[in-house]
Amino acid sequence: MAEALGSAVLGTAVSKLWDTVEDVIKTIPSFKDELKSLQSTLAKLKPVIEQIERSHRELRRPEEEIEGLIKQINKGEDHVRKCSTLRRWNYYKRYSYTKKLHALDQEIIRFFQLDAIALSWRTGEENSLRLQEIFARLHLAERDGGWVSYSIPGPPEFSVGLDVHLKELKMQLLKEEVSLLLLTAPGGCGKTTLVKLLGHDEEIKDVYKGNLYFVTVSKTPNLMVIIQTLFDQKGDRVLEFQSDEDAINKLEQYLLKRIADHPILLILDDVWSDSFVKKFEFDFRIPNYKILVTSRIKFPVCKFIYELRPLNDEDSMTLFRHSANLQDTSSFISEEDVKKIVKRCGGFPLAIKLIGRSLNGRPAAVWHKSVTSDHSILRTAEDLLRCFQSSIDLLDEEITNCFMDLGSFPEDQRIRVDALIDMWSELYKRERNRSNDKGFREKIMKDAMNAIGMLDEIAMRNLASFVVTRKDASCHDVGCYCTEDFVLQHDLLRELAIQQSSKEPLIEHRKRLILDISGNNVLDWWTEQREQPINAFLLSITTDEMFSSSNWCNILPTKVEVLVLNFHSKKYILPEFVEKMEKLKVLIVTNHGFFPADLGNFQLLGSAPNLKRIRLEKVSVHSLWETPVQLKSLEKMSLFMCNIGQAFTYGTIQVSEVLPNLTEINIDYCKDMVKLPVALCGIVHLKKLSITNCHNLDELPEEIGMLVNLEVLRLRSCTDLSKLPDSITNLHMLSMLDISDCLKIRGLPKQIGELKNLEELHMKGCSQLGRLPESTKDLAKLELVICDEEGKQLWAHVKEEFLPNLKIKVAEKDINLNWLITNRF
Repeated sequence: MAEALGSAVLGTAVSKLWDTVEDVIKTIPSFKDELKSLQSTLAKLKPVIEQIERSHRELRRPEEEIEGLIKQINKGEDHVRKCSTLRRWNYYKRYSYTKKLHALDQEIIRFFQLDAIALSWRTGEENSLRLQEIFARLHLAERDGGWVSYSIPGPPEFSVGLDVHLKELKMQLLKEEVSLLLLTAPGGCGKTTLVKLLGHDEEIKDVYKGNLYFVTVSKTPNLMVIIQTLFDQKGDRVLEFQSDEDAINKLEQYLLKRIADHPILLILDDVWSDSFVKKFEFDFRIPNYKILVTSRIKFPVCKFIYELRPLNDEDSMTLFRHSANLQDTSSFISEEDVKKIVKRCGGFPLAIKLIGRSLNGRPAAVWHKSVTSDHSILRTAEDLLRCFQSSIDLLDEEITNCFMDLGSFPEDQRIRVDALIDMWSELYKRERNRSNDKGFREKIMKDAMNAIGMLDEIAMRNLASFVVTRKDASCHDVGCYCTEDFVLQHDLLRELAIQQSSKEPLIEHRKRLILDISGNNVLDWWTEQREQPINAFLLSITTDEMFSSSNWCNILPTKVEVLVLNFHSKKYILPEFVEKMEKLKVLIVTNHGFFPADLGNFQLLGSAPNLKRIRLEKVSVHSLWETPVQLKSLEKMSLFMCNIGQAFTYGTIQVSEVLPNLTEINIDYCKDMVKLPVALCGIVHLKKLSITNCHNLDELPEEIGMLVNLEVLRLRSCTDLSKLPDSITNLHMLSMLDISDCLKIRGLPKQIGELKNLEELHMKGCSQLGRLPESTKDLAKLELVICDEEGKQLWAHVKEEFLPNLKIKVAEKDINLNWLITNRF
């Protein structure tokens, strides 16, 4: 027993008790029955004791949880030892010790019947949260250059007419002579849906086991980023390549090692160039290695081709009825008229879903107008776009504008809802109460609700896909909880959005100017010496890794309010014309490369007097303020997957002088943040500080108590944070505190009751949180606590005795990886 249980505290106590029982049984036969029973109990519980010791050691659980049992066992060992000293004639003491031995046996049994079950439950809960943390850590550096997951993305919930295609495609793929297979069809035919179905087919999964790879390529692929995602799909170490050739060589070496397990299938989705396919062939030196390509183009390099045909009439009608939510019969539309509408869609699933969604719930007059439309049967992508136009015509002006704005973001990339909130809250301000009785939280919630409402309208008509990543009870405050939600848009629909924005032939007359630049192949007017006047309120420029920042055009963008810059490079320089953007309100800079990039010319923003919001993704923030830039109007800064470094450190200059009106900071997935910069605590006007998914953050400075105007403090999923500083109780304006999934926090500050305005406390997943401080009874304004079942027990007494109006809400479990999925249409 001693060898088995080792030297851990509980194991040591039990081992000593076992040895003492052994000795006493040999010397004092009168207690033999009781001691044998106790010994039997200890022997049966040995595996459970080992498990408890192991879980406490691995999870670093406090010894207090089993301290009572350890004391009881040590006390029992003392009783057993005293049994050997009793005189035979002392019957009273013998009787007393017999009862004590029996009680010890029962106490040990009771602990493992009740307390150990509770410990096991808690351990399971914590392991569940740690599993989520592991997923988060593995996928922390979100790879927007392609699909990032351990599996092929799932197909849509409803599809029709693909069963025969799936069987034929699978049959052709599994032929021995086929090493490269092209699946081709026009855009919107369902190529991606078909390969998703293939990837989830049981026979295919059985053949390829864990060697299935899927990546979306798109028009302007970054080869190194795509290959990095292929490594990442299987959880392998992410490499930084010196060149495209180096990346290809390392991938070939990697696949040669993987082939020892099972055959390999690489799916390249949405390919636009056969030269890109050739890079992955490796002259097919790898045995049992196949490539499946989807493309709108029939590449000559592909000997084996499968053409996906449009849906037949019956399947088209089924899909349309589902999309339009039509019953078998309708009082205002005849079967023949439905057939006429469906026929115009030409069997294109995307068109059928789009038209069906647009007519869903619409009055009879709208349906009859669609019937009498003179659209011909769809044959080309241009026809498809014209077909989609009828759906756009049914949108009101504000939703149409928002749909066109989605074209500002690159194809096949996630569009962050937070970015859209920043954009739309400035471009489309609805009437809202700006009086003093309207709190900061209400304002940001209203901005979020407006954006989400518009996205729901767009998604309802299949013009985009709105992905809500987490649906748990802690998503109560919408304004705070959509940082991980995103939007996906089919590239054809993006083309339509850009087409809608480009109806004015002259550049200077467009309200939105959306430019995609491949290499240094720029438009004619771009290279002209004269300043090109730009009267658009939204300017979006997307460049690839071959673009040189020295080639920025010479424009006069005096009316631009929103600037969206998308790039793929390690270094990026803001264009000189930013200095002329007097009306600029929102700047969104997104690096779609694999690693954070240095950003130059940041000082130009000092000439933008109206700049209110800055959002940076995958940027090295420490490079921004080498020369401090005063941004007098800046209200909100969002940093996503950025390198923080020594940001916000300006020597003798105070941050409050550089950012005098900053009220909101969002820091998300910034893995190098270990300490919150003390300098941020000097921004006394700050009302919201959100630090989420920063897994290496282990400490908050005491100076955080200086943020006396803070209303919202989010520390969600900061898994290394072990405590909240006592100075947090100085935040008397704080109305919402979120420490959800902070796994290491063991307690709340003793004087937390001083947070007199605290209304909401989110503490789901705080598995090590022990007793609540006595001062929690003083949280008179606390209305809502969101927690786990275990936390509910902690708060039940406080509610019953002191806070009868308190609502305790148990968060629903929602362990999912939606936030990783790049679902395409």
